Amino acid sequence: MAIERAIFERASERGTVRLYHEVHGEGFPLLAIAPGGLRSSAKDWYDRPIEPTATFSDEYKVITLDQRNAGQSWAPISARDGWHSYADDQLALLDHLGVDRFHVMGMCIGGAYALNLAKTAPERVASAVLIQPIGLSNNRDVFAALFASWRDDGRARHPEASDSDYDAFFQNMFGGDFTFSATVEDVAQCTVPMLVLLGDDEYHPASISRRVAELAPRASLIEEWKQDPARAHARERMRGLLREHTPR
Repeated sequence: MAIERAIFERASERGTVRLYHEVHGEGFPLLAIAPGGLRSSAKDWYDRPIEPTATFSDEYKVITLDQRNAGQSWAPISARDGWHSYADDQLALLDHLGVDRFHVMGMCIGGAYALNLAKTAPERVASAVLIQPIGLSNNRDVFAALFASWRDDGRARHPEASDSDYDAFFQNMFGGDFTFSATVEDVAQCTVPMLVLLGDDEYHPASISRRVAELAPRASLIEEWKQDPARAHARERMRGLLREHTPR
């Protein structure tokens, strides 16, 4: 199956944003947002227990991307950056590809990005799958360490960003008290159909997965999914959600 690879450029207040992306397959669009923290990139889907490009591109147009300042993508950094910056990128890319409504699937930080899209543009999100989403559970220091590593690795490429810019950016991204990208109230008001696959470590607390599934009015929880036969069953439930909510 042919894979389309391209760089999409869009203007921002601080300069040009470049987004590397891939398109696998044909059909109703499925935006698949990879794990990897702020290093989330298309290649980070490979060799995961559930890999959407391999699993769903027979039936859907699976779109993956390198988030800003990850992989082959780049954007200027400022104190105003936050979850909205990533949502703006993701929606602008979909607009560029001619996509109006879409499913979204995210793993790890991708789950937080997916929730943010469901909050920001609920009329465009047909359904959402959150695979071990990140969130706060006595672990903010873990995310501070990840952020510091990402900042230090990329600092030379961002002479425009000061220490105060990075401090504000971190607070905007990881200063929240639930899923970081969405509050308890946001999730309780989210009517997007949703599957949540349980997390089980300090980055992806089980308590966050369970709470999201409890709060969201149209959410269900999958507890076992990493090993077959549970993995095969989880894939079928995911495919069932996508099919049920794909516009005809």
